[in-house]
Amino acid sequence: MSLDRRSAPELERPIESVAELAAWLRSGEKDPAQFRIGAEYEKIGLYADSYESVPYEGPCGIGCLLERIAELDGWRPIEERGALIALEKDGASITIEPGGQLELSGLPVRTIGEVAREFRAHLDLLARAGQPLGIVWLALGLSPFVSVSDAPRMPKERYRIMRQYLPTRGKLALHMMHLTATVQANVDFSDELDMVRKMRAATAVTPIVSAIFANSGLAEGRPSGFVSRRLDIWRDTDPDRCGLLHFVFDPDFGYERYVEWALDVPMFFVVRDGTYFPTPGVTFREFLREGWRGQRARLRDFATHATTLFPEVRLKKVIELRGADAVPAPLTCAMPALWKGLLYDAQAAEAALALVADWSSADREEALRQAARSGLAGRVGRQSLLGLAREVLSIGSEGLRRQAEATGDDDERSFLDPVRAQLELGQSPGQVVLERWEGEWGRSLSRLIEHARY
Repeated sequence: MSLDRRSAPELERPIESVAELAAWLRSGEKDPAQFRIGAEYEKIGLYADSYESVPYEGPCGIGCLLERIAELDGWRPIEERGALIALEKDGASITIEPGGQLELSGLPVRTIGEVAREFRAHLDLLARAGQPLGIVWLALGLSPFVSVSDAPRMPKERYRIMRQYLPTRGKLALHMMHLTATVQANVDFSDELDMVRKMRAATAVTPIVSAIFANSGLAEGRPSGFVSRRLDIWRDTDPDRCGLLHFVFDPDFGYERYVEWALDVPMFFVVRDGTYFPTPGVTFREFLREGWRGQRARLRDFATHATTLFPEVRLKKVIELRGADAVPAPLTCAMPALWKGLLYDAQAAEAALALVADWSSADREEALRQAARSGLAGRVGRQSLLGLAREVLSIGSEGLRRQAEATGDDDERSFLDPVRAQLELGQSPGQVVLERWEGEWGRSLSRLIEHARY
């Protein structure tokens, strides 16, 4: 999640109009030659000997782990109220999620090869820092053994306020905060038309991509009834700010339409001089129109508010694809490769959108439910998610091929091989875990850890 630390002077000015907020989104536009791909990786930590979650406190806790990472690799510590909550280095960051999940927000880079090298280096650093503390990191979308009541709480003001507010909006909000982990890809856009094309294509196929990477079937030590319990949890977190944004398919969709939606979502807080003030029930539109406790809305406030909106496809100054469970390392690097193939080639983006062009909003919602419940075994009407996933893979692969031909860069289709193998198997990663858990693993916690650890 966001560090909420931005120093650009232009963010400090009061907002005078909605058009300024649309202009802030528009300022993310880039020349296609400058397009980059970025990725963010969340991981679930456990103690290898006891399978217990890792608390913040103590000589083997998350705080100590962050200190070790800083010492080993020159990361700059970020503190809040005297607690070490994040690290920064050369534009990348390592942050703690509410339940102690660790996230790397990587650098925007040109190639998937760079993404893969960054991720491998990150895992190596975590091993060097975490193994002496007895910590292992799991490639699963949900903590498999821990109940939400027993999950640790990280010392960030942002999270304290979210813990108070979100349970009023969804029954599973605390599960989302403290138990789930995802992998995210970020892509650029060149202008408003390009943004609209990418938002529509990504929203259209997100349920299919979610099924490919569904990997969170176990909860509290037993099958949850879902292949992606993480995805199901997000569906009961906060209807104001989560889910699929079907309005991206409306004829008037653009920067201002996204802003209009964001304005009507209640804020979590206002930050002034490093202090977080809860704003329960106050929408950003009300803040912009009326102010709050004598404070006028600033561009910084909207930039922060944008990080508290959690749709499956999110627009900021980049487009964020948020629908994948945490998965094993080869699939982790395949995820941004798939999105790059689908969205950085106009022909591929159009083909992805056309693949499910006849889906209604209800169909897309059903596809998301099916992805959560059954993974690649799900169906939407007569269409199987497995069959659709194979078509999505083909479209993305061809998109990567055309990109390589156009730029002269290396052909990156080999990064999709883990997805191809998964689809040849015909199962989501979480389906494989559930079958082995009930079968050859004999419900052994140690066998699960052996399979899932990075």
